[in-house]
Amino acid sequence: MELNFNNKNTKVQQLTDFVQKSIAARELKVGDKLPSINQLSQRFQLSRDTVFKAFTDLKNRGIIDSVHGKNYYVASHTKNILLLLDEYTPFKEVMYNTLRKRLPSYYEIDLWFHQYNEHLFNQIIHDSIGMYNRYLVMNYHNERFSEALTKIDKKKLLLLDFGKFDKNGYSYVCQDFDTALYNALETIKSRLKKYRKLFFVFNKNHKHPQSSKEYFSKFCIDNNLPFEIIDEVTEKMIILDNAFYLVIKQEDLVTIIKKGRLAQLKAGSGYGLLAYNENPFYEVIENGIASIGVNWERMGNLAADFIIHEDPLQEFLPTEIMLRDSF
Repeated sequence: MELNFNNKNTKVQQLTDFVQKSIAARELKVGDKLPSINQLSQRFQLSRDTVFKAFTDLKNRGIIDSVHGKNYYVASHTKNILLLLDEYTPFKEVMYNTLRKRLPSYYEIDLWFHQYNEHLFNQIIHDSIGMYNRYLVMNYHNERFSEALTKIDKKKLLLLDFGKFDKNGYSYVCQDFDTALYNALETIKSRLKKYRKLFFVFNKNHKHPQSSKEYFSKFCIDNNLPFEIIDEVTEKMIILDNAFYLVIKQEDLVTIIKKGRLAQLKAGSGYGLLAYNENPFYEVIENGIASIGVNWERMGNLAADFIIHEDPLQEFLPTEIMLRDSF
């Protein structure tokens, strides 16, 4: 492998990455002696201190070791995993913790969030090529496969969560935001018919797939249920008695609960409330908030299986409803 320095990272980081890539590519094997600090210093025209700092970082991570602080050798084939998610949420933390718990200690997980910033997404992918044994990625867009991902070996890439695009040849663990939503609502249809109107609170700034609106509407029309889609929770919004609210964004959920209290209405008795994606605190507020979504712990377990067993994986997780007293 060749090392061409650039201005994006420090020379210490670039040398560290170079050695790590060489180990991941099996150019350096466990037990192999590394070139000395002097040899690398001369070869790449680096200061001895730069090489020493890179070796120290690798040693602290258990990737290399030394004999009497002089002769360095490969100590471990640490397996490196890139976990690139869209944004932080408590249910994604459940997935991460499950993944971390399942993987042996020699797996290192680098966790990044692209925050739906396409430039950042592309930059992270570009900088990660060749650095990792496996790539677990939440795509930038639900409808379109990101071009940057084509640079990753298909066998090493697992697509997470989003996926209403051609995934031919790729492994994935995704959820269906369309038909699965419709079918999940079907399981509580008898309960929903008791409400005078159904509201889908779909914040216009949220990146949740827009197609969910279509399938929510279809469910309501097919079952002759009055409905409305709200794209923004405003100060003037009033919580209606005996209405039902399906809410995506957690901040909107909190606002609705507060507005309900102001109207002397309680979730479950005064109005119905169903939140998208399970959250640990849903068990303890308002006597329990019902949730709809996939099992994120299972997503973490399937991702761990993909990493450990290196077998192709293609699965849509079922959308389920966690019943509690909020409706």
